[in-house]
Amino acid sequence: MNVLIEKFKEVLYAVLPVTFIVLVLNFTIVPLETHLLLRFLIGALWIIFGLSIFLFGVDIGISPIGNLMGGYLTKTNKVWFVGIAGLILGFFISVAEPDLHILAAQVAFVTSGAISKTSIVVVVSIGIAALLALGLFRIVYNKPLHKLLTVLYLVIFGLALFTSPEFLAVSFDASGATTGAMTVPFILALALGVSSLKKGGKASEEDSFGLVAIASSGAILAVIIMSIISKSDKISGSLQATVSESTSIIGPFFYKLPSMAGEVFLALLPLLVIFLVFNSVSFKLRHRQFVRIMKGLVYTFIGLVLFLTGVNAGFMDVGTTVGYILASTGQPWIVILIGFILGLVVILAEPAVYVLTNQIENVTSGYVKRTAVILFLSIGVGMAVALSMLRITVPAIQLWHYLLPGYLISIIMMYYVPPLFVGIAFDSGGVASGPMTATFVLAFAQGAAEAIEGANVLVDGFGVIAMVAMTPLIALQILGIIFKYKSTKGGLEVND
Repeated sequence: MNVLIEKFKEVLYAVLPVTFIVLVLNFTIVPLETHLLLRFLIGALWIIFGLSIFLFGVDIGISPIGNLMGGYLTKTNKVWFVGIAGLILGFFISVAEPDLHILAAQVAFVTSGAISKTSIVVVVSIGIAALLALGLFRIVYNKPLHKLLTVLYLVIFGLALFTSPEFLAVSFDASGATTGAMTVPFILALALGVSSLKKGGKASEEDSFGLVAIASSGAILAVIIMSIISKSDKISGSLQATVSESTSIIGPFFYKLPSMAGEVFLALLPLLVIFLVFNSVSFKLRHRQFVRIMKGLVYTFIGLVLFLTGVNAGFMDVGTTVGYILASTGQPWIVILIGFILGLVVILAEPAVYVLTNQIENVTSGYVKRTAVILFLSIGVGMAVALSMLRITVPAIQLWHYLLPGYLISIIMMYYVPPLFVGIAFDSGGVASGPMTATFVLAFAQGAAEAIEGANVLVDGFGVIAMVAMTPLIALQILGIIFKYKSTKGGLEVND
């Protein structure tokens, strides 16, 4: 119960700031219709309770399965089996990721079904699976993370030359969206288990980071390759049918609930089957442990259903409406300013950020203060959302104008930063682009893109998650350089 209450507090702190901003805007410059505002508030409650229960379920159900699988892979001592397990587990854990379902649903909405939700979820999950297996091989064979990431992003930007702007935005958004509350704990648990397969048998701190970054690059590659193969380069988008026309307050929640329950059940079923099979042939858990994990899966199911229903029935509609109304005022600076504030608040309120910042402070023995990390991240993410709004208001600015120099800077910095910080920085993109980014901020950007003449919802409305995921790469590597300088100056050893 104490753990559940703690999760509730974390989620409450994440959702309340966004809710407060919407209420302030409602009573000042963006008055909302009563049914929309009430639906938003109810949706916020569903998200708070749903995400709390979901995170609790992940803690006692999903993460232990990841630890058990990692331990099992270690015991087999067979590299080929590690690769196969990475493919299977990577696919099914990605299929169950809530942030990916939200992004895929938005793509399907905006394209009026031309790009289906199922196709995005499946394609991205295949990419995650392939690169997760590659990342596990990297750990086993002790290959440098920075060199592998350099090759991957050179391939990504090489293929991006043949990709349409529509798919480019979605592909980089998929990278940020797919590393969420479900995938990150599971992948980190796998990394910890597999790292002991290395010669010497000792898990390295560095191996605990980087696997999420490698896996998430698979999402980008998968969508880009889908774009090239399908040759779908002229897809247009609109939000005309996105916002529900119903004035009912409770109705949309009950309408969405059955479909969300069905989707979540199908998403979690393969993971349940894998666990049951491995438990019968390998884990053979005690009754109490088995029951605890099964309870965790039930909590995960209930929480995910409540969360996705709250998002789809009330939360995102208001995000879209607020973005549309603000952009319709003809004052671009207002959209950019609100975007900056949203980015600042979202990162400050993201529960996973506190876990990451504490970890950095501990690893650096207090040399890099968590307050400094939070400051760098919050300003960086605020700038990321503000620049995304600028790109929407000035259609001549394209997403690659930001991503290409941003990733080039990140790749160059990898060769001057301690390896530990390279892994932390590239993993933290998934931390920064959490549930509030995938829901409210994404919807806000799409609403603004719909309102501004010359902007394309599919090209300009997407890409904000990509920007938020890119910012930590630079921000935390700068901190890594600062730590390297301070520790060298203080006579401490730094792993170069």
